[in-house]
Amino acid sequence: QVQLAESGGGLVQPGGSLTLSCTASGRTFNEFAMGWFRQAPGKEREFLATISGSGINTYYTPSLKGRFTISRDNAKDTLFLHMNNLKPGDTAVYFCAAARSPAYTTFEDRYDSWGQGIQVTVSS
Repeated sequence: QVQLAESGGGLVQPGGSLTLSCTASGRTFNEFAMGWFRQAPGKEREFLATISGSGINTYYTPSLKGRFTISRDNAKDTLFLHMNNLKPGDTAVYFCAAARSPAYTTFEDRYDSWGQGIQVTVSS
């Protein structure tokens, strides 16, 4: 399995931006796809974005409407989620996850390693 650690969360005002990072160790980073998920209070965990092992292919949940961008730096074993125009509804615990293969996927059961999660709070 891959060990994952998120960073970069915190409190941000509505309309602001934040970038989350996820550092991986334990496997060769470009051999597996990565994804971002989040879980708001009282809600199920939801898929946000995924990126292939090479970093070439990405997919987003349509509801993000272009506000979030997923990227990865394979030389630094790090995944990113750049979040713009944040809204109070984006308040949640955000998780990064590593898939079993290099192909990106939206299905939670195809991810076998998860970070502990990091809190993002959007509030004035």
